[in-house]
Order: sequence, then structure tokens, then C-alpha cells
Amino acid sequence: MLLASWLAMQAVHELGHVLGAWATGGHVERVVLHPLAISRTDVSPNPRPLPVVWSGPLVGTALPLVLWSIAAALHMPGAFVLRFFAGFCLVANGAYLGIGSFWEIGDSGDMLRSGSAPWQLWLFGAITIPLGLMLWHRQGRHFGFGPNARQVDRRTAIICCAVCIVLVLLELLGGESWLLGATCVPSVENYWGVGLHGNFARYDVLLRRYRSLGPSQL
Repeated sequence: MLLASWLAMQAVHELGHVLGAWATGGHVERVVLHPLAISRTDVSPNPRPLPVVWSGPLVGTALPLVLWSIAAALHMPGAFVLRFFAGFCLVANGAYLGIGSFWEIGDSGDMLRSGSAPWQLWLFGAITIPLGLMLWHRQGRHFGFGPNARQVDRRTAIICCAVCIVLVLLELLGGESWLLGATCVPSVENYWGVGLHGNFARYDVLLRRYRSLGPSQL
């Protein structure tokens, strides 16, 4: 559950950057997603970097909340999973900006260099982290914890495991169509920097790298 939430949180966060770039006239060069790497979105040209960088955590927290709200309103059996995920996204994004502001890490550094004040990042964290913890409050029973623990729904557990496996495989493959479609994202790279453009893999990159290796490197 934690791994699936981490991978999905990064994907939703980067989706926010992509949408922000499109809305401000920027060009998305690549989206990097991998289970062993911190995700990122490269935008160039980027005429309005501040809205683009803020759109990541804003969409990354708002979209999971909307999905959970819809599931809860429809009384879906697995709504508690989306509630956990929404809380996870709130806590992760809030901590990312709030704590990252002290060392200008990742988006935090981009925000500060683009004109955001540190207090704005702290305020974002001060709002989202408690809200995320509130969503988690008394939810342990759904996962088999606590004095009022319930038996974990088998179907929900299987779906969560399947989602986690699919996310890992998709990110390992470095494919782009699963995120926004082959005509939407110009390039999504895997951890090794090999991008997939359109519907065709850049096998020529692998071939050139193979040919450049010496005997001792093979």
C-alpha cells in the first residue's frame, strides 16, 4: 500500500506539472518516473515557471481529494483506500515543500528562485500535513490495526497489489502512454535515461550505448 501510494503520488504530482506547463505555454520535454528515482518533469521553454512548479503539489493534493470524495459519495467499498492515498499525498507534498524550503530541494528551490516566499511553502505544509493526518485518523481498522480492527477485504487487497505491480512495471519500462497518452507527453524517461517517443522505443540509443562500450564494460 505504501509503495503504491508513493509511486502514484509521484505520478499525480508530475501530472500537475505537465498540466501547468500546457496551461502557460510551456513545452514538456520529458517526465522521469522510476521506482528507484525521485520523479521530475523537464519543461523547456518554460515562460512561466512559477505556476508550473506550483501546479505539481496543488494538483497532486487536490486530485486525490476529489477522487476520494467521489468514491465516498458513491459509497464505494474501497473508498478507504482512496482516503488513505489522499492523506498520503497531502502529507508527502506538504512535507516536501515545507521541509525542502530550508535546503531549496527540488520544487522548493524552484519556487524560491521563481519568486515564492518561504512562508508560502511553510503555509502550504501547515495546511496539508494536518489535513492529511486527519484523513488518516481512525482509519487503521480498515487495514487490520487497532482494537476495532476489521478483516481486510480480500478483493481490495488484491486490487491494491495489482495496482502496485502495474505501476512498478510501467515505470521500469519507461513508457509514456500510461501517463497521458502517446500524443501528449513528448518524452517519459526511465531511470537509465532512455526515453520512449511516440509509440516507438528509442532502440537506437541503446544500440549506440552498446557500441560505445569497451570489452571490459560488457
